[in-house]
Amino acid sequence: MGSEGQESIRTNLFKRHSDYSIVLKEIGLKLDFLWAPYVDNLTQHISQLRQNMSFPDVLVMGAGLWDMLHINNATEYGISLKVLRENVLSLLPVSSDSDRNTGGFSEFRNTRLLHLFWIGIPKLVTASLNTEEKKKRMANEMCDLYDNELTGSKLLNENGGPLFKLDIRWLSDLCGSECTDDGMHYDEVVYDSAIQIMLNALLIESNQRPH
Repeated sequence: MGSEGQESIRTNLFKRHSDYSIVLKEIGLKLDFLWAPYVDNLTQHISQLRQNMSFPDVLVMGAGLWDMLHINNATEYGISLKVLRENVLSLLPVSSDSDRNTGGFSEFRNTRLLHLFWIGIPKLVTASLNTEEKKKRMANEMCDLYDNELTGSKLLNENGGPLFKLDIRWLSDLCGSECTDDGMHYDEVVYDSAIQIMLNALLIESNQRPH
């Protein structure tokens, strides 16, 4: 994208907790960000894509922190992830073996190749979290329970699912506590690394070579 392209969207990137959309004509990029803090919100958006038959080339999604803070129930989180998985599978051009006999989506299959990514939750630094509620509800033990539910949902391709995991927890842990002021949001280097991993995966999936 280059420095000029990054500057053109920088103000939008920091409109927290809101939707935004931008088009960069010079590189043929349309970027839509949809504020969807809960897994159920993601499922609704996936259903809308299917209903409208409108599919992006790349779909990046993630949810967990808001659920952990405001609901704080790992079991319910896992159930919602399984529902999301079934809806994501309905977008794929070919169903997985585990999906062929589940019914419900057999009447429709998208014919385009979709590149699907999941943004994992970061490493939370409990001592740096800025409220007592966050410190109580978002301890690392709860993060582990949420991660276990993500694994058990089979949403990720490493567990037989459709989404490639961008492991923000691992990347943020590598960066360390000095890379976060509030114990939750990390310096740009963490997210830049995740984007680089995603771009490399896209190159491999689309059989392209970097220029």
